[in-house]
Amino acid sequence: QVQLVESGGDLVQPGGSLRLSCAASGSIDSRYAMAWYRQAPGKQRDLVAHITNYGRANYADSVKGRFTISRDNTKNTLYLQMNSLEPEDTAVYYCNAKWGSREYWGQGTQVTVSS
Repeated sequence: QVQLVESGGDLVQPGGSLRLSCAASGSIDSRYAMAWYRQAPGKQRDLVAHITNYGRANYADSVKGRFTISRDNTKNTLYLQMNSLEPEDTAVYYCNAKWGSREYWGQGTQVTVSS
């Protein structure tokens, strides 16, 4: 059974930090490119950060310099380190895995940035 399970979402004050994790199971392995997306209420789901199977990362302009995506292929886990969080970062964050025509999504984890 293919599964992506996110964790680490929380309520945090502006300027704070969080680390999200996404544990992959089933047939998802190091061949997959992986990414984090987010969706705020009433808005579309947007790409936050992407990492290739060999570790090359790219970011949305809004998070460059604040967020870092990484992966541990030995643990089949994806991470998103989020620093200097802003209220505009409030959203449900989703993990995505893609290899060729195969694509999978996690159920999402809520991140709320508020004082």
